[in-house]
Amino acid sequence: MNDTIGAVQHGDRASPLVSKQLTVKPGFWARLFLPQKWKLTFDPRTPGRLFLSLQQSVELPFDTIAAIDITKGLLWSAVEIRSQNRTDVLGGLSREAAEKLSTMLLGAINEHLITAIEADKAQLIEIDEAIQTLTRNGHQYLALADINQTISTVPGEAARAISHPLFKVEQLPTSLVEQFPASLSMLVDPGERQRYNEHFVSSELLRFDSFFSDLDGRSLSNEQREACIRLEDNNLLVASAGSGKTATMVGKVAYVLDKGLYRPEEILLLAFNNDAAKELRERLAKQLKVSTSDLRCQVSTFHALGRRIIEQVEGKPPQLANWAEHPAGESQIIEQLIDDLRLSNPAFQRLWTELLALYPKADIPVEVFDSEEDYRQYVSDRAQHDGGTISTLSGIYVRSLQEQRIANWLWLNSIPFEYERQVEIEGKGSDALYVQPDFYYPQIDTYHEHFAINQDGTSPFENYVEQAQEKREGYRHAKIDFFETISAQATDDTLLEVLEAQLRKRAIKPVPRHPDEILKALEPDVIRRYHNLVSVCIKHIRSAQLTQEMLVERSKALKHRARADRFARAVWQLAQAYSQKLDEAQRIDFEGMIGDAVKLIENGRYTSPFKLILVDEFQDISAPRAKLIKALRAQRLFTKVFAVGDDWQSIYRFAGSDITLFTEFEEQFGASWIGRLQQTYRCNQLIAGVAADFVQRNPEQMAKEVQSVRPAIPRSIRVIPVKVVWDKPSMDKACHQMLNRLNSFAAKIAPKWQTKAKPKLSVLVLSRYNMQNPFQGKVPVFSYIEVRCMTFHRAKGLEADYSVLLDVSEGNFGVPSRIEDDELLQLVIPFPETYPYAEERRLFYVALTRASRGVFMLTNQARRSRYIDELIQIGGENICLENLDGSPLELCPDCGKGHMVQRSAKDGSKFMGCSEFPVCRYTVSV
Repeated sequence: MNDTIGAVQHGDRASPLVSKQLTVKPGFWARLFLPQKWKLTFDPRTPGRLFLSLQQSVELPFDTIAAIDITKGLLWSAVEIRSQNRTDVLGGLSREAAEKLSTMLLGAINEHLITAIEADKAQLIEIDEAIQTLTRNGHQYLALADINQTISTVPGEAARAISHPLFKVEQLPTSLVEQFPASLSMLVDPGERQRYNEHFVSSELLRFDSFFSDLDGRSLSNEQREACIRLEDNNLLVASAGSGKTATMVGKVAYVLDKGLYRPEEILLLAFNNDAAKELRERLAKQLKVSTSDLRCQVSTFHALGRRIIEQVEGKPPQLANWAEHPAGESQIIEQLIDDLRLSNPAFQRLWTELLALYPKADIPVEVFDSEEDYRQYVSDRAQHDGGTISTLSGIYVRSLQEQRIANWLWLNSIPFEYERQVEIEGKGSDALYVQPDFYYPQIDTYHEHFAINQDGTSPFENYVEQAQEKREGYRHAKIDFFETISAQATDDTLLEVLEAQLRKRAIKPVPRHPDEILKALEPDVIRRYHNLVSVCIKHIRSAQLTQEMLVERSKALKHRARADRFARAVWQLAQAYSQKLDEAQRIDFEGMIGDAVKLIENGRYTSPFKLILVDEFQDISAPRAKLIKALRAQRLFTKVFAVGDDWQSIYRFAGSDITLFTEFEEQFGASWIGRLQQTYRCNQLIAGVAADFVQRNPEQMAKEVQSVRPAIPRSIRVIPVKVVWDKPSMDKACHQMLNRLNSFAAKIAPKWQTKAKPKLSVLVLSRYNMQNPFQGKVPVFSYIEVRCMTFHRAKGLEADYSVLLDVSEGNFGVPSRIEDDELLQLVIPFPETYPYAEERRLFYVALTRASRGVFMLTNQARRSRYIDELIQIGGENICLENLDGSPLELCPDCGKGHMVQRSAKDGSKFMGCSEFPVCRYTVSV
């Protein structure tokens, strides 16, 4: 029977692999995109093995297969078959097809194992004795791996089959289960093992009470103690901000070593950066009472581990590309690659020029916004000049992003034009109507209107279609040469073709400008952001082995397809050039360290010594790092994984992290214990509770009930509206005033907190972007407070007494930022989050939870962030609105969003009005 899984065509048997010959391969369309074709065959005449055809045919005995995983790809899913010395990826499958293939393989393997058990039933007595010895001892928590490891010590086929990592006891026939000895109920009945473990945990908490009461310099909470004791095959500890996750990791290692469950050299702790690894190493060494140099547990970053594996196998360390370790090295090499391709490849030159000049930023469709006002605010936020306009390469300011594209194309092709030149036409009732057509071409005396009209003839704006028709009739009546373009043409990428055709029809021919002239005219910020996107995408393209066809196909699903298509083609060429540069220099980058290490593990050239792998900050895990963990685990049977992190603080998607590896941990790694650290030692209860409710408005975040050891401090979240004057350092000045106020307050209450060990209170000044730093590189010094200034991202993991959050306002560079999560990332990240501004919400949560005593949020009073409105809804009166001097502000009783400010009438009289005017017109006399 030939079977094409990609087309989801299957036989009608539950386990067709066992009954007849079966050939599986991806569907026709998938094969067009796959970098490597494959075909999987099972032949019942040679049972107990699979035959896989890749570049060559290989045999995969069932006994050697350690894991079968389903992974999400860019366009399709894949089934990974992990054997002792290889990993095979069967891609090009729909999710349904991948699940069916995985089920079929597991079914076939288990039928093979069941056959072996039935042929050796007499051995079940020896297995029974081994399990009884293990449970009677009661020395340790029992995961399935522990039971299987014990069974594997018993000789014979039945023990080999039952201890196989893919053996599923639920697939055993009832007749065989009835012949199992009583002790095997630990395998057959999940409740039996659970009851044993619950009793063990309760007893162990008592036995190790003094041990956990003085560990890592503190007494661990009950949640931390339980997390130290529990050790399933896979473990995820979901930790709240400031809940002591590092102390728990140290406690876990100290506990298993004290119990003698592992030798130190069998334990690996992985961190994401050198500072975190150093802290883990120092705290663990201190707890174990050894020097860091004598610590036999391996504490490493992922990159350092990859480097060490390569060095051990190859006999020499891999040579890093000379740009890899320099802070600006990667951006410089990308700039060099772009310049080289521009000079050597005219097609790339045109592509790159179009991207930067015609598609500098994503043109988010108006229908995505909640209201017309929200859309207009979005356009205004992109302004580079007063009046809500947008700059163009010609120096002229226009009013929409599509008009910007038109103006930039005209400039690129040396076509003179005037913007919004006034002309008189006849309006309704023969009245004169003065209009300002978008573009005027003086060479041919022609006007051009770009109408915001969709493909179906509608417009997102009220009465717009009628007004457009009135203009058309007016131009015809006045015998004005006129043509039009519409928004629908921008959406389907025919806008510029239509424009060029209209101009050529009128004898205007485009004359392209010199590339160097174009480059000088581009905005540096646009170039920087594209370079950053290229950097992120190259990592994904290389690690996931994406093809150009995959990227182009994916671009069709994005909102701004024209921009996505151009970027997909450009970044593919840059990824190829980047890989070629590494190959020519015979060097690798940091991602290469991980990728090459995985290959050495999977092909058996490296033998893992690790039986327990602990991973810090697991919310930042990326697909290549997860693959490294899986490779280590699959290569050495019965290896356990203990991951610690907080999905509420997952804020590095732009650097390659994939939050679904955390939120779908059990699906990714197998049957798991998932625990929580819900007690925080940092924020007071008000901040902790409000922040928790705020971040959990996204239903995809994992639920936690955060409780603080610090009692709530009423009104410890304060909002300070600031009157922002265009092109004036309003927010900077407000920040300095706020810090002076905090310093004065700290001085007044100094007797309550000041000690020799703590002469000053700590204050973090946090901003969404580096460019919002109010200190110009020189942080002021105060008598009673010590100030540090950084971005929301850099503040992760830090804590202070107080925090000041700058410019918590609506805007493209505001909170939430509309520009940070560019949709182009969806070209390389398989499943984007659907909740609006999901990562921005988590990033704001990180900023909120840095302070123990109080948070002060400075916001533009005319454009307060929607997040502040949410906090007010959550916290009610405990969210205090006040002036910079601390005097309270009254929330508008009508709209509940703005606050009351004093205004002046035309006659000079004073009244109080809502700060949200003209949206809210509530007033009251004074």
